Amino acid sequence: MIELENVSYGYGGGELLTEMSLKLAPGSFHFLTGPSGAGKTTFLKLLYAELLPSAGRVTVFDQSVRGLGRDEIAELRRRIGVVHQDCQFLDHLSVAENVALPLLVADRPIDTRELVELLGWVGLKGQMDALPPELSGGERQRAALARAVIMGPDVILADEPTGNVDWEMSQRLLHLLVELNRMGKTVVIATHDMNLIRSAKAQVAARVLRIKGRRLHLAGADL
Repeated sequence: MIELENVSYGYGGGELLTEMSLKLAPGSFHFLTGPSGAGKTTFLKLLYAELLPSAGRVTVFDQSVRGLGRDEIAELRRRIGVVHQDCQFLDHLSVAENVALPLLVADRPIDTRELVELLGWVGLKGQMDALPPELSGGERQRAALARAVIMGPDVILADEPTGNVDWEMSQRLLHLLVELNRMGKTVVIATHDMNLIRSAKAQVAARVLRIKGRRLHLAGADL
């Protein structure tokens, strides 16, 4: 689905990520770990072609991202749902309207029944008419997850989705992501929370990757 071959990326002349190779198979579940500043967010951006590698090859759904036009990259991204770390919403729109925005951008019809079902799945049916500033941190994260999956993507990328919520909410979010994986979605979660990874390993066959020294490593069993 997504493949990196000897990929490197750098800012301002210095390399942040070096010679990274990885294949994300359909239905796989990955955690991405590493210290702050190691490049986890940058790595995720390479997976959905927000950034292009300075060296190496990134292939998404059998297409090399290098040389693709803006419309072609936009079409690829519709098959990848991203939960961003900062969870930005349009504060003047309701939760339901924010979640449905990707459909509007893609000029696709909005099925109200399916939208209500999706909000119910993430536990926000009662908040669908609320404005984003009225939501708690956990509710914002669940709304962000709903927005990421409303297009029916094949891949879900989540950048520190539990970074600003308590343990109970972390488990709830993890359960939703595990459910998506059991539905056949490929899931990648960037996190620094080792307890979350240990909890997930009891529920799903997760592969743990670590960025260390600018390179990508398969983490050991000590996690």
